[in-house]
Amino acid sequence: MKGFKNTVLLKPLVAESDVINVHVGEYSYYSDFEDPTSFLTKNVLYNFGISGNSLYIGKFCAFANGVQFIMPDANHATSGITTYPFAVFGGKWAEALPLSDYPFKKYKDTVIGNDVWLGYDVTVMPGVSIGHGSIIGSKSVVSTDIPPFSIAVGNPAKVVKTRFNDVDQEILLRLAWWDWDVETIEQAMPILVKGDIPSLLEFAIQNGLAE
Repeated sequence: MKGFKNTVLLKPLVAESDVINVHVGEYSYYSDFEDPTSFLTKNVLYNFGISGNSLYIGKFCAFANGVQFIMPDANHATSGITTYPFAVFGGKWAEALPLSDYPFKKYKDTVIGNDVWLGYDVTVMPGVSIGHGSIIGSKSVVSTDIPPFSIAVGNPAKVVKTRFNDVDQEILLRLAWWDWDVETIEQAMPILVKGDIPSLLEFAIQNGLAE
């Protein structure tokens, strides 16, 4: 962003890195009080590649300072007697039971939908999905899936309200404005920021994007 050094678009940042399991849509950004370009090391944690899991981030997401994604490689095996990760230290300890044979819990990929706002110091746990258009309050810990267009807060994060009623949510999911070409989005920006859903639907119909 011109004149600002604390905000970075994530898609080009990931593209310039050697990280292959983090995928980000256009226009999603991260803001940091110090160095937003360290996002992949400071904010995507324990991403060692052992689990084979990925992090998917949609388009037009806004992440505040301190947002962190905990990847599944942070976890220890818990089904046995001890949780101690002997094998990571190599040598005879790794020979006794290779890390590949540890009974780690299996996780889904972590998926952040489009137009998601994660507030200050939000932590997203492994395998969580956060639906399109959701807002997660500051310092929340997201440990279970969050439905689209929800407002969730707390530790663990709980949905406290929805942004729109069921009918409006269905319309917004059908319109999927985040998938429109950028020129159309630019035309729709006043409606997207200040307007209502009927106005957005009318705009979509007039532009051949809905019936």
